[in-house]
Amino acid sequence: MSDRREFLQSAGALGALAILKPETVRGSAANSAVRVGLLGCGNRGSTHAANITKYTDARILALGDLYQDRLDKARQRYPDASATFVGPKAYQQMAESKDVDAIVIATPAYFHPTHLAAVVAAGKHVYCEKPVAVDVAGTKRVLEIGKKAEGRLSLDVGFQIRSAPPFVELVKRIHEGALGNIVCGAAHYYCPLPNYAEFPGAAGQDLRIRRWLQDRVLSGDIIVEQNIHAIDICNWVLGAHPIRAIGTGGRNGRAAEGEDIYSHFDVVYYYPNGVHVSFSSTQFGKGQFDVSERFFGTKGLAQSPYSGALGITGDVPWTWAGSENQRAGEFSASGSFTDNLAEADAEKQKAFIGSIVSGHFHNQAAVGVETALTAMLGREAAYRGREVSWDELVKSNQHWDAGLKGVI
Repeated sequence: MSDRREFLQSAGALGALAILKPETVRGSAANSAVRVGLLGCGNRGSTHAANITKYTDARILALGDLYQDRLDKARQRYPDASATFVGPKAYQQMAESKDVDAIVIATPAYFHPTHLAAVVAAGKHVYCEKPVAVDVAGTKRVLEIGKKAEGRLSLDVGFQIRSAPPFVELVKRIHEGALGNIVCGAAHYYCPLPNYAEFPGAAGQDLRIRRWLQDRVLSGDIIVEQNIHAIDICNWVLGAHPIRAIGTGGRNGRAAEGEDIYSHFDVVYYYPNGVHVSFSSTQFGKGQFDVSERFFGTKGLAQSPYSGALGITGDVPWTWAGSENQRAGEFSASGSFTDNLAEADAEKQKAFIGSIVSGHFHNQAAVGVETALTAMLGREAAYRGREVSWDELVKSNQHWDAGLKGVI
């Protein structure tokens, strides 16, 4: 699809991967463990660190966070982390540290472009959690950062579902023609209200940052921060981004003081070749956690739930072995799931560390931007209550200012 190819080419994402001698990766023997710094010691960051140490030879040797209590908890889990950084400048100090080769960014989404820029400028490999940005201006900045990393650093983005074996096999079969011509799709991300942590004694800006998942500007809203995983699968399957979207949504069902994010979205994405995908999401109440995508083609139907039967029905039927016997999944605040996503994090982290050791560097900046913009397209269509085109969104250069002081 030509529009997507042009988009990726503009991001410098289609060049051949650089292949360096292993000993050039960090100026030492090829079998030396990659030294990793964890920037952001909350739930998701801790999960990344655990998977890196469990499934690779890499070591967590540096920790950084805005808050001392978070850092102290992480130090209990990783006593070998001799380098620690705390406060507003932690990200810069870690980026400049000679004790790390790679950094995992698991900070609030609003800070991702700034933190990513510092890490790449310092010449460190980086794994950045999704979304790469919360606004259009941030995505454009990330594209430029990606160009600076190209061929010399690995820059991975946290779309671990693209590494989950059941999903990899499903998408491979779809791309080989198992569905015939895809006509339409439907995806959903239904989540009960998460059990947010309490922060006694915190107030003002400090409380806002600690509760960033409940803040529209700091998180990008639920469609950009959480639902983005399902939206990414849609782009992956269709090999394109949508050209326009129309949507609605609202805050009914969520009334917590100090939060302004939506409780639900309903969006129709229009992709090239007349393909449309209906997407819906919820994040309130006490309902069942349920995430899935379906694609309807001239030869069959594909379905890809987090938990439950994953496969294809039609002319070329196939089911991921054992998935048909799975029960409904449960929401995980850390992003660690079982069932069809059981191997997602492990495979993703193995691939990231492996790319550094081998010198076959990744550059996922363009994909991270494309999916973030797709989620923003749905968000803006819902906010404005009208159709919004891809070109309109990108040309807007939308910039969100959180109004924070002394943090970045």
